[in-house]
This record gives sequence, structure tokens and C-alpha cells, in this order.
Amino acid sequence: MNQPATPREAWTQLVAGNLRFIGGNPAHPRQDVDHRDALAGGQRPFAALFGCADSRLSAEIIFDLGLGDLFVVRNAGQTISQSVVGSLEYAVDTLGVHLILVLAHDECGAVRAAIESRQPDATPLPVNIRAITDTIQPAIDRVLLANATTEVNDIHIDDVGEEHLRDTISELLTQSELVGEAIANGTLGIVGATYNLREGRVTPSIVFGDIE
Repeated sequence: MNQPATPREAWTQLVAGNLRFIGGNPAHPRQDVDHRDALAGGQRPFAALFGCADSRLSAEIIFDLGLGDLFVVRNAGQTISQSVVGSLEYAVDTLGVHLILVLAHDECGAVRAAIESRQPDATPLPVNIRAITDTIQPAIDRVLLANATTEVNDIHIDDVGEEHLRDTISELLTQSELVGEAIANGTLGIVGATYNLREGRVTPSIVFGDIE
């Protein structure tokens, strides 16, 4: 495998690995002892992945990649924070990644918790969990408005997840001038995508930069 040198090449490699994973034909590249030893002196990942911490989203597995390929940042519901932005800026500025993939997934537990917290009889969430679900509330509001309803039972969890994915990327671009400049310069791309838990397929819906 040649090291991707552009955002488009980085995305192409992620897509190829995901297709191998979907088809049940993973190559398990760069997971051997020699490669591990070669990386001891430093890392040079070609992409950063910011995704939900759900245990079923093991980044290197679903993209059939190996040690040193991805710089991975994860938390519940892929919610933006200062530490997340700083970590992604480090990946761009210091490690030189060419792509940031923001990865959501269907049936997200954080999204479901945010929706269920709107129920009249909902049990109050612990304060630190509520800090996560609060970031998802604007997405719920927009989906309710789009569906002309005030009842959270009438909306689909994955519609909220998609809106929250858009919010996450928007917040990243708002909070990081460094990331925005790298996209403008053509050295970085951002893809927002959703992982389907049953199929294993990653489907992009949001793109910034020269990707396709």
C-alpha cells in the first residue's frame, strides 16, 4: 500500500478497506511484528477518525487497516469538545493527515438517550451524560420542525443522528481555524459518514475538500 498523499487518495483507501470488510475478505494489513517494530520511532497516519465510542465501531477493523494508519479520537455520540478539536488539530498540523472522517452510526445510544430525555416521565440523566445529550438537542429540534410535530415518538432516531453529524462537523469548522485553512489549501478533506451496524457499510453524506 502506498501512503496516501491527498485527501482523495486517503478517502479512496478507506472506502477500499471498508469494502473488504463488508465482503468478508479483510487483508489485515500492517498488523505484524515487523511493522509494529518499525513504528516504534514515530507515527505517520494518513487520516484521522473522530467517531462514536460505541464498541461496534472498531475503526481499524471496519476499514481493514493496521497499526499507524489512523489517528483515532472517539467519545459517546461524537460530540465536539476542546480536547477533541485539539486532538484533531494535532493530527492535521503535526502528523500531517490528509483526511478527517467524522463517523456516526445508526441506532446511536447517545442520540436515543437525548430523544428519550424529552419524554415527560424521563428519569433525569447524570450531569456528565446530560452534557453529551444536550449537544444533540438542536438536531432533535430541527427534525421535529421538519416533520411538523412536537412529539419525539413521531421522529426517527437516524434522522436525528444525521442532523447531529452535520452539527458536529459545523462545530469543528467553527472552532478550528487551522482545520478550515487546511481544507482551503487543499491539503485536507473532511467526510461525514454513517456506519450501518448490520451491514458494516460506511455511507458518506457530507464532504468538504477535494474528495471525489
